[in-house]
Amino acid sequence: MLYALMCKDKPDSLDLRMATRPPHVDYLKSLEASGVLKMAGPLLGDDEKPMGSLLVISAGNMKEAEAIAAGDPYAMAGLFASTEIRAFNWVFKNPEA
Repeated sequence: MLYALMCKDKPDSLDLRMATRPPHVDYLKSLEASGVLKMAGPLLGDDEKPMGSLLVISAGNMKEAEAIAAGDPYAMAGLFASTEIRAFNWVFKNPEA
């Protein structure tokens, strides 16, 4: 099952995001290597600066998706004000379809 993770940063947290970016990228690379990560990128604010993250992952169930989200260095650093996880059906432009 695919899950979309929409994570919104706490206000005025760009410095924390940038400081934590290297371990976050390493985490995403490990998820990609294991086939879990399907796509990812930052959500941008009106000023075109990062203000959150959007990931699509493959997980066996919601609890597994929650554990993957909790293991993100951004989440562990307290960057996110909220994280919403929803089952996702990738219909268009899915390279695995």
